[in-house]
Amino acid sequence: MTTVHSRVVEVCAFRMQGEFPEYLLLRRAPTEPIYPGLWQIITGTIEGEERATDAALRELREETGQVPEQLWVVPYTNAFYDHGRDAVSLIPFFAARYSPAVQVHLSAEHAAHAWLAFAPARERLVWPGQRAGLDIVHHSIVGGEDAPHLIAIPR
Repeated sequence: MTTVHSRVVEVCAFRMQGEFPEYLLLRRAPTEPIYPGLWQIITGTIEGEERATDAALRELREETGQVPEQLWVVPYTNAFYDHGRDAVSLIPFFAARYSPAVQVHLSAEHAAHAWLAFAPARERLVWPGQRAGLDIVHHSIVGGEDAPHLIAIPR
């Protein structure tokens, strides 16, 4: 029987350059066994009994070497069917704001990073669910209209 699980988190990281947002994308190392060379937002596995919010903050530290200024719960859950496990995977989605001067220090899992404007970032993402999450972050959090009403998580 098909199961449902939640073992992964995704975080759309951004910074403001004046009035303009830039979104952080990471390129998976060519030696990675899954999706080598793929551009993605910050993605990682929930460990043990870890809360999704704690996993998001840990993944941000592991994959960027930095702690964000602010973290939000995005009103969106990415989902996909994992045929190998015969399971539907539900992925909590977060947004993280960094300072404009942040220096990214990549983990060995990634070979490159890029801070991109909305349209180029959206074009570079392969997965429709990550593009949908980016859309929500861009319009509802970065755009500011919904940010005050969404859950901001203390660091």
